Amino acid sequence: MEDLGRVFDRVADTYDAGRPAYPDEVFRALSEVSGIDLDGATAIDVGAGTGILTRALRARGSQVIAVDAGAEMLARLVARAAEEEGVPGLAAVLADGNALPLADGVADLVTYAQSWHWLDPVASIAEARRVLRPEGSIVGCWNFNHAAAADWLAAYEARLAEEVPAYCGPAVEQWSVPPIAAAFEVVEERWIPWTRLIGIEDLLLDLRSHSYMAALSLEAADDLVDRQRAELRAEFPEGLLSVPMRVYLAVGR
Repeated sequence: MEDLGRVFDRVADTYDAGRPAYPDEVFRALSEVSGIDLDGATAIDVGAGTGILTRALRARGSQVIAVDAGAEMLARLVARAAEEEGVPGLAAVLADGNALPLADGVADLVTYAQSWHWLDPVASIAEARRVLRPEGSIVGCWNFNHAAAADWLAAYEARLAEEVPAYCGPAVEQWSVPPIAAAFEVVEERWIPWTRLIGIEDLLLDLRSHSYMAALSLEAADDLVDRQRAELRAEFPEGLLSVPMRVYLAVGR
C-alpha cells in the first residue's frame, strides 16, 4: 500500500477547501460524555490533516498538538493557523499515530477525526492510552453523508460505488462505521445529524479529497467528476445543495 502521508499530500488543497467542519453539537456532546471542559484542555489530534478539528478545538480554548503523517497536510494546517489565528509555530508533529513521539500522561484528549481507521487498531489505542492523563478520553469522530435521507444523495453515492474501484461508503452493503468502540470497556457512541448547505462545485472538491479518488488517474478522476457534475446540475440547476449529514462520535473513557 502506498504511504498514507503521500496519498493525502496529493490532495491537500482539495482536502482543505472541500472537507466539512463539525457542527457545534459534536463539541457539546464531547464535553458532556468525557466530562472534560474543552477550554483549557490539552488535546492530541492524531491524523490532523489540514486542521479541521484542530482549529475547532483551539477555537474552544484547547491547547492542541497536531500529529499527521503528511508533510503537506501539516504545512497547510500551520499556514492556516498563522493566517486565521495569527499563531506562528503551532505545535505540529510529523509522525505516525501508531508511535506517538510524545511523553506519557501529557493529554486530556486524544482525538481521531476521520483518521483512526487508517491506523493499527491495537497499537494506536495503546499509544493513546500511554499519552493520556488518568481521567483522559479517546475520541473518534467521522462525518458521513447520510445517503438514506435523500434519494439524490443515494444516487450520487451509488454512481461512485459503480465507477470507483476503491470506493468505500454507504452505497456498499458491507460498509459500517470504524470499530473504534470495540477498543474500550467503557464507551459512549452518538450519532449527530446536521445539514450541510453547499454549492455543487464545493461538493465536488470534497469528493476529490477522498483516498479512493486519489487512487485514480487524473484523467479518470476528472471524467468521474464531470459526470457527477452533469447529474447534479440537471437535478439542482440553481447549484445549491442541502446535504443531510451525520457525525458518528465515539468517546472511550
